[in-house]
Amino acid sequence: MQMRRTILSLVLALTLLGIPLTERAQQTTTDTKPQSATPAPPAPTSQDSAQKSDQTIRVPVNLVDVLFTVLNRRNKLVPDLEKSDFQVFDDKLPQEIRYFSKQTDLPLRIGMLMDTSNSIRDRIKFEQDASVSFLFSVLRRNKDEAFVMTFDDEPQVIQQFTGDTGVLRDQIMKTRAGGGTAIYDAVYDACVKELSHPPRPPGDQPDVVRRVMILISDGDDNLSMHTRTEAIEMAQRTSVVIYTISTSTQWVSPEETDRNKTSDRKYLKTDGDQILQQLAEETGGRAFFPYHVDDLDQSFQDIGDELRSQYSIAYLPTNYVMDGRYHKIRIEVPEHKGFQVRARRGYFARATANIPVTPKPGGAALQ
Repeated sequence: MQMRRTILSLVLALTLLGIPLTERAQQTTTDTKPQSATPAPPAPTSQDSAQKSDQTIRVPVNLVDVLFTVLNRRNKLVPDLEKSDFQVFDDKLPQEIRYFSKQTDLPLRIGMLMDTSNSIRDRIKFEQDASVSFLFSVLRRNKDEAFVMTFDDEPQVIQQFTGDTGVLRDQIMKTRAGGGTAIYDAVYDACVKELSHPPRPPGDQPDVVRRVMILISDGDDNLSMHTRTEAIEMAQRTSVVIYTISTSTQWVSPEETDRNKTSDRKYLKTDGDQILQQLAEETGGRAFFPYHVDDLDQSFQDIGDELRSQYSIAYLPTNYVMDGRYHKIRIEVPEHKGFQVRARRGYFARATANIPVTPKPGGAALQ
């Protein structure tokens, strides 16, 4: 009996000693399960790395691209110069030309902007005839395209891009005058909504076109939400060359008979004329001050030839700071005295901002 009690006591003691060990083991197991149950994040795949790389290595390239034309003393095109013939200055500092090309016979994408405000009511026939004359003189079948925009209180596209001069003419001849004048809004909208993503050339041709704006107006803006500076900057950013035709006949000399001078009969320019001249010169174009539409016939043909015989250079400014400041550009041909360069006069040093464009079918968004 004594021995049986001893054995029972030992069994009870061992049992009591075993309970804490089992509970501790269970507790330890319970505590570690959540940690081990949490899966380790998967190793990044090569595709993920590529996507991250695409997002992080993108940096703005402050490349300044300039299109320009060279004329000799007789105002004739000079198409046979080389990279070594040119010098570029950015705010008077010489720059290294990184890229150079001759761009001839490129397809044209033309924006015809017609002032249909009350101020030109008595010259609306002149505008219509000038617009139609230009398009029939310059547009080449199956190669060039144009759209028509009118502006009074606000801009309105009345004909989208087409190469059919008959369709363009029909829409132009339907225009009527009335309302205020929003020139700068028209220039800005035409650049952003139309000329920033013009139709691509057909077939396998490269996606390179020459963007042109023909602005016919008296130059008197009184309704625009955008400023003149904003309109010029947008034209420069979208590589649009503006040619202006004044409808004002103040201070015109109708007695001028020299055909080389009839496209500029002005002997005193109005404030509106000076605005038109600035829009043209700041973007590398020309301003015309005719009295009759016939004065422009040869000038229109010259514009077409000029736009198909241009040079392109690009450089990385050594003094570039994204502070919004305006930089003046000057291109010289030092070894050819008397040659004149027609190019945009400068740019605004700003970060590569997004231009609010909506790509159209067959068009390419601005890069």
